[in-house]
Amino acid sequence: MKEKLKIQQNLLIGSLLFGLFFGAGNLIFPVQMGQEAGNHVFAATIGFLITGVGLPILGIIASAISKSESLFDMARPISSRYASIFTCLLYLTIGPLFAIPRTATVAFEVGIHPFISDEHLKLGLIIFSFIFFVFTIYFSLKPGQILDWVGKYLTPIFLILLSILLIATFISPMGQGSDYPAQGSYATQPLFTGLLDGYNTMDALASVAFAIIIISNIKKLGIKDSRLIAIETSKSGLVSVIGMAIIYGSLAYMGATSLGSVTRADNGGSILSMVSNHYFGVVGKVLLAAIVGIACVKTAIGLITACSEMFSEMFPKSISYKKYAIIFTLFSFIIANFGLSNLIQLSIPVLMFLYPLVITLILLSLLTPFINKQSDIYKWTTGLTIIAAFFDLCKSLPQYMQQNVVVTQIINFAHLYLPGFDYGFGWILPALCGFFIGLIIWMIRVKKIHR
Repeated sequence: MKEKLKIQQNLLIGSLLFGLFFGAGNLIFPVQMGQEAGNHVFAATIGFLITGVGLPILGIIASAISKSESLFDMARPISSRYASIFTCLLYLTIGPLFAIPRTATVAFEVGIHPFISDEHLKLGLIIFSFIFFVFTIYFSLKPGQILDWVGKYLTPIFLILLSILLIATFISPMGQGSDYPAQGSYATQPLFTGLLDGYNTMDALASVAFAIIIISNIKKLGIKDSRLIAIETSKSGLVSVIGMAIIYGSLAYMGATSLGSVTRADNGGSILSMVSNHYFGVVGKVLLAAIVGIACVKTAIGLITACSEMFSEMFPKSISYKKYAIIFTLFSFIIANFGLSNLIQLSIPVLMFLYPLVITLILLSLLTPFINKQSDIYKWTTGLTIIAAFFDLCKSLPQYMQQNVVVTQIINFAHLYLPGFDYGFGWILPALCGFFIGLIIWMIRVKKIHR
């Protein structure tokens, strides 16, 4: 049995991890943040890196440290029923119900839309998404080769193309970020606002889904002991952390300096389009289409693979991996063309509900060496977090639903009595209370046993 991976193998796993995480959304968010943060871009970027890079990597490491091969294993100390429901809900939300369809639509809107007239947009999306998902399912049906497809080929190609645009930004800056005042909350709370921006990337949700891919590939390379898997996961994660931090910082710099040559925009995709056009003209639009296309394909392959592997493991007697992959791909194709905007509106409350539960699960898993997956601690922490997360769900509902009398009263109650609720962190105090209640109960039980 091998005790450690070779350096090139750590680099390959790190490249795979980076490739799975870094989709088109990860390109768009930091550019938008940079433009809005202006002269406070450094502080905002630090906050973004803490939650946008730190939490996802902790999710992967937590899975390895807790000797969990899947999200279901991580959540099992709470209860098997909860683990099943939670796993299905999370995978469906970040998979075929939301994230997978979005990879195709974002790639189309940013990369292809500029070349198509408005009257042909619908047909263009159908043709593009069909080709996109045919390409995606081809690679997803060969999960054993995902390390090669994403780690060896797609990620390096993506980095080369993106580097061309980033290098141009540094060689010939469009302006000076310090010349442009920060907008909105970036003017008074750049670090905290950056934290929330990284939080909203939702990569921490994906991290517990992608863990099954990373750990299985480390095992295929000869590492079997759970302790050694955790070590190699951490080493490979460092590669991904460095890569993501450099690119996030560079994209934020691009956004901050962009106002010297382009106008303000409502989203990062528009900013990227204007920047690429500024430096390279029509060639720049083609370059951006290639960058965004590859970024989205990488993420789509990872999500379909992770979702299909998880469901085939949870329900082995029903449908095979390949059938799940085909079903999820077909469903994502349909949603991408007919129902994405409505699903996004409905998915955001679900994501806001799931995110606190994932963060607390990651933290509890990291504490496994000390609390040994103690059920009382898991149950109390998760139970109180669920209550607080429900308030966040209500706050994120569509406006017409928030006008309901009951929902309005629930939101007002949380606003008055739940510290941090207005900033999206109302779950922290209840989670801490649950943790200490569970810890006290555990200690009392241990004392009774030793009497």
